[in-house]
Amino acid sequence: MALKVYYDLMSQPSRAVYMFLKLNKIPFEDKILALRKGEHFSEEYARINPFKLVPVIDDNGFVLTESVAILKYLSCKYNVPDHWYPRTDLRAQAKIDEYCNWQHLNTRGSAAMLFRELLIIPRAKNQPIDMGKVEKYRKLVRKAVTGIETHFLKSQPFLCGNDISIADILGACELMQLYAVQEENLYESSPTVKAWMQRVRERHQSVFDESSKMVYRARDVTKSSLRSNL
Repeated sequence: MALKVYYDLMSQPSRAVYMFLKLNKIPFEDKILALRKGEHFSEEYARINPFKLVPVIDDNGFVLTESVAILKYLSCKYNVPDHWYPRTDLRAQAKIDEYCNWQHLNTRGSAAMLFRELLIIPRAKNQPIDMGKVEKYRKLVRKAVTGIETHFLKSQPFLCGNDISIADILGACELMQLYAVQEENLYESSPTVKAWMQRVRERHQSVFDESSKMVYRARDVTKSSLRSNL
């Protein structure tokens, strides 16, 4: 039975899982859910994931509902190159775990909320953008970007060392959410973080762009709407 993957490429962690699968040529069955249509709230999907979020994998009846757990599981099961998630180097593994734990309330917590305030909430509720909340989350994004630059990247090319890991694709996918709402200046203002983002993208250009197609589409669609709301 094929590995089933439930996802929507508008979701940052979904993009990270999708990118990882494609880069490592892991076969899977697409189970695409349109979040914008509320398909993740269906009773059928709730039986798979009671949290009603994406991504989810179903590996012959073994279900995982969290992107970080999914990436670690796939790394080990499919024996992918060790740089993604080292299985024998405890310290290298711990550094990746450090970023994966940190990012929930930092990179993800700030960038996702800014995206919601600029795009999702105004559209869903047909109301003006709350600039007070936007500034609040911009400040938190800047703080997260500083953490990425000074604690994780420092002088190394990738977040956790000299080669790309699951931490990098998770981090890059979160920051790309800002690109969708014209806020990429928040990470591009750091030459170190900007160069890292470009490095991650160039490392696997075609797969990165394929995974980010919904981001690019959202950016094109929202240019005018963002200007009219601000």
